[in-house]
Amino acid sequence: MFGDGSHILYVNGKYRGNDEVGKLMHDFSCTDPDDMNYEALAKRARYFKQDEKGVAAMCKIMEDMRNEAAQEAEQNKAKKTAVHLIRLGKMTLEEIAEATELSLDVVKELESQSMQLA
Repeated sequence: MFGDGSHILYVNGKYRGNDEVGKLMHDFSCTDPDDMNYEALAKRARYFKQDEKGVAAMCKIMEDMRNEAAQEAEQNKAKKTAVHLIRLGKMTLEEIAEATELSLDVVKELESQSMQLA
């Protein structure tokens, strides 16, 4: 119990018992919706794998995820560069913000964190 009403259940994804959880784990690893035990899950899998609109929706979701990951990686690289520049001490925080395309507030926060670690 987490005090907020949520619960986390851990399930071994390799489990294939003949009960509801085993059948669900089987369905989660299925590539063919026709081999699934639960029709509601099979129906959604068919939509995203076989229906033209569903495939397009899934492609959009995957593209958005890739773009988000790329933006996050770019942001992390900029922050790492900013920290290196802060430690070198040869540029103002404003110049670092401009060079890394980070906001001045983010650069100031990185400076504060960097000083705490030093």
